Amino acid sequence: MNKYLLDHTLKIRVPIILFVILVTFIVTFYASRAERDGIGYTPDQPIQFSHQLHAGQMEIDCQYCHTGVAKGRQALVPSVNICMNCHTIARKDKPEIIKLTKYYEDGTPIPWKRIHQVPEYAYFNHSVHINRGVECISCHGDIARMEKVGQVKGFTMTACLDCHRNPHENLPYLEKVNQGPENCFACHR
Repeated sequence: MNKYLLDHTLKIRVPIILFVILVTFIVTFYASRAERDGIGYTPDQPIQFSHQLHAGQMEIDCQYCHTGVAKGRQALVPSVNICMNCHTIARKDKPEIIKLTKYYEDGTPIPWKRIHQVPEYAYFNHSVHINRGVECISCHGDIARMEKVGQVKGFTMTACLDCHRNPHENLPYLEKVNQGPENCFACHR
């Protein structure tokens, strides 16, 4: 191989190629971060449900619809039966309630689109957090002000560890709060 060509390749081409690869990686990493973390994900739901109306104006507690959150790992997505507790009487003539009633009469579950999701490889227990006084708003954002719910905070290891390490900063409304576990096996079982 020509000494000039080898010298040119090592001094000019390789550094340029490495630089382009590095810049591409960095830009892609930061540009796609919201997508990876789920932040900003606000899907259209089969029923246009207003948390702003129900949780905000009417002040219905999250646990009324999202049952099991104080007893189990997951906050369950509401079944049509829960909705119909009120809507067999209230606002029956509204288009969205008519759709809701159709699901109820057909015995079909509402195909809600999940918004907040912890990765499958991580263990998370809602009941532990709820029973220690952690409010839904701490992780899910101010749902009571959202007409259409979207993910506003990342459900990443960094976010969880930040809260576990600095609970007084992240949960100022709790007077007696201890640091959460930081060992790997607390979440990676």
